[in-house]
Amino acid sequence: MSMENRYPSIPYLAERARRRAPFFAWEYLASGTGHEALLKRNRDAMNAVEMVPRILKGRFSLDLSTELFGRRYSVPFGAGPVGLSGLMWPRTEIFLAETAARKNMPYALSTTANESPEVIGPLAAGNGWFQLYTPVDPEIRADLLKRAADSGFTVLVVTVDVPVGSRRERQLVAGVSVPPKFTPATLFRAAIRPTWSLATLRHGIPKFRTLETYFPTKSFAGAARLVGQVVDGRPDWEMLRQLRDMWKGPMVLKGVLSTEDAHLAVEAGVDGIVVSNHGGRQFDAAPPTIEVLPEIVAAVGGKLRILFDSGIESGLDIMRALHLGADFCLLGRGFLYGTAALGARGGDHVYDILRADLETNMIQYGAASIADLRRSD
Repeated sequence: MSMENRYPSIPYLAERARRRAPFFAWEYLASGTGHEALLKRNRDAMNAVEMVPRILKGRFSLDLSTELFGRRYSVPFGAGPVGLSGLMWPRTEIFLAETAARKNMPYALSTTANESPEVIGPLAAGNGWFQLYTPVDPEIRADLLKRAADSGFTVLVVTVDVPVGSRRERQLVAGVSVPPKFTPATLFRAAIRPTWSLATLRHGIPKFRTLETYFPTKSFAGAARLVGQVVDGRPDWEMLRQLRDMWKGPMVLKGVLSTEDAHLAVEAGVDGIVVSNHGGRQFDAAPPTIEVLPEIVAAVGGKLRILFDSGIESGLDIMRALHLGADFCLLGRGFLYGTAALGARGGDHVYDILRADLETNMIQYGAASIADLRRSD
């Protein structure tokens, strides 16, 4: 049976990932926060977006290529940043950087990833974006930006919707902790996932390789105790303007849900914003991103590029976001489900199924290009 027949969509990959990754790793990625109502609202609101297809369009050629920040990508989507990606599956950041290079799509490396920009930047071959959690120490901030630029990252993504870590109750129950606690339950959960455990032993226990250079200790447990102190910059608009002055390439602000903040982002001189509720992981009372997207597009569309994430599970979901005015989409969980399910093949397979689903639905809708997807009402 072909890969496409076995895993034709992200939910199929997620189910295989759930069976292959240890319980604590799965809960780290799949969980939300609070009652997890926002996870459901993201999905329900996405499903509620309807698009009326036009008929008798005849045969036409599709063009999915998308120009963004001076580069032309093969598709209007990419892999968004996820911290501790290597916990879900060893070498995930390497796999996704290689997918980004092969498929000509962007991949955003998190500040709290398990590989360093020096390793990932060259592998992404110009398609690497660097996601920044703003460190308290201005010297560390400056050094991180220099390392990212020197490693070939082209776009800076500043995440601002995590002023404090959320409780994520499912993770507490699952024993997810930083630093990790090697309890009998944790060891048992790893032991019954031998493929993950062997891959982790071969690659080594996950480390904060981007940040460990700033810590006096190189052990994962020791470094993990200091991560919060380093990245908890509680950024404000003045810090953002400082970052804008320091970073010479395109800069994107991730975590925008209000038109007022979108206007301030324009004034701060960023090149793009990501309309995002952090995948339902931070604030359970936030609105679904797809619901606020049209009003943000109406308020600042044309003044900067508008990216979208949170709640995307298919090419049709990408199409819905583009229809409502987004210029580009990012997926975090989806690509990690792929690597946890299929290892090195996972990133490419997620790209392939998203592209195929997007193409099929664009033809059904009667759209030959991304521009044809824009809403006309």
